[in-house]
Amino acid sequence: MKRQIITIDEKKCTGCGDCIPACPEGALQVIDGKARLVSDLFCDGLGACIGHCPTGAMRVETREAEPYDERRVMAESIVKAGPNVIAAHLRHLRDHGAKDYLREALAYLEEQGIPNPLEQAAAQPAHAHHGGGCPGSKIMDFRPANGSAQASPASAVGDAVHAPSELRQWPVQLHLVSPIAPYFEGSDLLLAADCVAFAAGDFHNRLLRGKTLAVACPKLDSGLDVYVEKLAAMIGHARINTIAVAIMEVPCCGGLLSIVEEASRKASRKVPVKKIVIGVQGDTLSEEWV
Repeated sequence: MKRQIITIDEKKCTGCGDCIPACPEGALQVIDGKARLVSDLFCDGLGACIGHCPTGAMRVETREAEPYDERRVMAESIVKAGPNVIAAHLRHLRDHGAKDYLREALAYLEEQGIPNPLEQAAAQPAHAHHGGGCPGSKIMDFRPANGSAQASPASAVGDAVHAPSELRQWPVQLHLVSPIAPYFEGSDLLLAADCVAFAAGDFHNRLLRGKTLAVACPKLDSGLDVYVEKLAAMIGHARINTIAVAIMEVPCCGGLLSIVEEASRKASRKVPVKKIVIGVQGDTLSEEWV
């Protein structure tokens, strides 16, 4: 079957092993001085290891691979390693929004009479911080429980007015987001170049309100092929409704729209794409569906 799975660029990999602790499923090992994916069955494709690679050697791709088997992972790898690894695995699934895998893991523990080490933590709000893993890539959902887009009212601090944030989720950097995070499902995505929020003084109110967010720089970021795969997954698997691409008027920023166009060609379905060009002084120069 075709699915998302980790791939490793051997030329970039130094064999440091920083990715290994981020994969409690045991899909990665350092062999002959390089990190290797030793089992398609054990790789869930969520990409938790990517943020721990200092050389950018790891990315998620969509290819033919054996289906991930959560119960087999639990039986052959996780449970044998003890409660700390069980807890790390459950946190990994929970923090990356893998709800179906998490249900399978919890059902397996219950069937085997094994206590759930996260039973108390599971009752915390979805936006709470959790221990373990990379804090920068932990999924946090700021949407109200009823799904409405209610925002805090503006408030005055001295002579300044504090405008409420319209941010609905964390993380936002495209390398760190999980394309299958629950808040992306059926959402309208704003893909903004890094500089847009600094140029547009009313970025939250004018561009971000009611949307999920991903930010990237097509000139300075590495691993742009990863961006293509993630956006294709958001279109095909998360089934986002629309993509608004907000870029600066400078020529190098146009590469972000090219990334979206390539992702659209790879995706299993099509979504409307809007191009928004922001001037260096924050005004909207153009806005059109492409």
